[in-house]
Amino acid sequence: MPRITTPLLTRPLGEALLAARAAGQATWQGSLDLGRHQDTVMLADDHWTWRGARYPYPGKLKDRTLYWWDGDAFAPVSRYAGKLIKLVPTGWDVPTFEIDGIKMLPTAKESPLDDARRKVALVQPAGKTVLDTCGGLGYFAACCLDAGVAAIQSFEKNADVLWLRALNPWSPDPDASGGRLRLAHADVSQAIAGLPDAAFDAALHDPPRFGIAGELYALAFYQQLARVLRRGGRLFHYTGSPNKLTSGRDVPREVARRLETAGFKAELALDGVLATKR
Repeated sequence: MPRITTPLLTRPLGEALLAARAAGQATWQGSLDLGRHQDTVMLADDHWTWRGARYPYPGKLKDRTLYWWDGDAFAPVSRYAGKLIKLVPTGWDVPTFEIDGIKMLPTAKESPLDDARRKVALVQPAGKTVLDTCGGLGYFAACCLDAGVAAIQSFEKNADVLWLRALNPWSPDPDASGGRLRLAHADVSQAIAGLPDAAFDAALHDPPRFGIAGELYALAFYQQLARVLRRGGRLFHYTGSPNKLTSGRDVPREVARRLETAGFKAELALDGVLATKR
C-alpha cells in the first residue's frame, strides 16, 4: 500500500491550532507527523496551511485518538471490519495500535520503537537476512534497518494493519529501503511453507495472543521456522507475560519447550523466548 501523507491531529494539537488562531498569530510551529518533523503552519481565519495544502480547523476531537485528513474531513485513524483496529497516540510520539481495545504493543515504560529495538538486538541483525513473521506496524523491521540488516522479509496478514502502516510516519517504507525490506500481505502460517530451506540468518516472531492465533504457537509452525533458519540462527519469539493465575498457563515456558522439540535451544528473554537453531 502506498504511503499516505496527511497531517495527523490529536486533541491537544487541534486545541493548539485553535488557540494560536484565537491569539491572532499568523503561524504555528510544531509537528503534525508524530514528532518526525517540525513544521511551520500558516494560520488564516477559516483555514490553515501545512506543506502547501489547505485544511479546515477541526471540530471536537477525542482523547487517545489520531485523526487524518480523508479528503473531506478529519477522521479517526481506525477501521472496522468485524474488529475495530485503531492507531493510538502515546506519550512517546511513536504510536501503538489496538484491536477491539486491546493494546498490541507495550507503551507503559518506553516507546514501542525502543521496546522493539531491545528485542531486535537479541538476534543481532547487522549484515543478516531476517524473517519478520508478523510485521504489525513495522517497528521490528525499522530497527533491523537501522541496525544494518542486509535484507528483511516481513509478512502481515491484516489489510487494515497495512493501512495503519501507510499512515504511520514511524512505520518503515519498503520503497525507501533500497530493496532491503520486502513486505508481503500474506498469512505467514501458510506462506512459510513456500520459503526455501535455510534461507534466513535470524527470525523475529511477534504473533497475536495465543487465543487469537494459536497456529503461530504450534509445533508444526516452529518446525517450519527451524527449517527456514540456518544452523546457529537466532529467533526472538514475543510471548508477553500472561497472568498464570488467571490463565492457568505458563505460555513462555510452554513456547520454550515446544521450540526445543522443534530443534532449537531456547531460554526466556525479556518478555519472550530467545532460541538458537541447533
